[in-house]
Amino acid sequence: MALGTNQITTTTAAGGSANGKAFVPDLWSDEIAVAYKKNLVLANLIARMDHTGKFGAVVHVPSPVRTSAATFYASQGVQITPTVSTEGEFTVTINQHWVNSKQIPDVAEKQFMPSYRRFITDDLSYSLAKAVDNYLHVTLAPTFRGASALAGAVIGSDGSTAWSATANTNTGNGAALTDAGIRKVTQTLDDLDVPGSDRFWVIPPAEKNRLLGLSRFTEQAFVGEGGAANSLRTGKVGDLYGVPVYVSSNCAFVDDNAGTATVAAAQGTGTHYRQAIYAHRDSAVLVEQIKPRVQAQYKVEYLSDVLVADTLFGAALVRTLSTSAGSPDVTLDRGISVIVPA
Repeated sequence: MALGTNQITTTTAAGGSANGKAFVPDLWSDEIAVAYKKNLVLANLIARMDHTGKFGAVVHVPSPVRTSAATFYASQGVQITPTVSTEGEFTVTINQHWVNSKQIPDVAEKQFMPSYRRFITDDLSYSLAKAVDNYLHVTLAPTFRGASALAGAVIGSDGSTAWSATANTNTGNGAALTDAGIRKVTQTLDDLDVPGSDRFWVIPPAEKNRLLGLSRFTEQAFVGEGGAANSLRTGKVGDLYGVPVYVSSNCAFVDDNAGTATVAAAQGTGTHYRQAIYAHRDSAVLVEQIKPRVQAQYKVEYLSDVLVADTLFGAALVRTLSTSAGSPDVTLDRGISVIVPA
């Protein structure tokens, strides 16, 4: 057989599908997944459960109740009485399916700069990451220590005063974080025996601006950090009493409109506040049934590639169950919602 015939080409390696590339695969899915992870903030800080490939819309997670030991010294030789365990569970409903898509005509794909693909990848991944983070900030975190949104929230100035939409003549009482407020919310979790490791702060940009202005948390005389490690040089808040601080523009807006508060991803009307979060990694769990993915199909009637990115997930607070009728005891939440000025 003469050379120059029957070569392997990108066409013969395509696997026979109309627009597929069995041995020349597209990298959209991998690129989306990597960029998606980089854009997550709160979702990367809480517990995550991989439910990929599993069936069902509700995940049941056991939540055992700790029992107490009893002295036995004075009862030597007496039969031991076992303690009674009242075990419970919490559930995670997988009901969040978020989608974003792009249609790329052949002409555009041929004439656009290669950098446009990076933009599309980043746009799709960021939209999914923001959808997940917004759900955690707006729907989940406001219910820390309360049955309804903001019912258990406190203000930043002292870390103990309950948030009230009707305070200050129906304008709300949110206040900036102070040293006393930070120490108080720290004590709140300490009193509940929440482990000191794996705790975190997530604060809005405005609160970062205020904290950088507090010498107690930035200047070397207080923090003992000099050179490149100092906040005055890095612009980073760093740790607050050993707890890392993350800044997120996805922190929920709390808008007080004539004494009625709403929690949303975007600023509304009325007096504006935002929600900061102080919590432990096990304060909430994110269950992903469909991890971020991209599916592509060529639509000949439109002479275009259609890309569809989606993710399917659910999330819930991890609440320790009380011994009474298996009902949640909200005082045992491992996180706190702290309301600060916008």
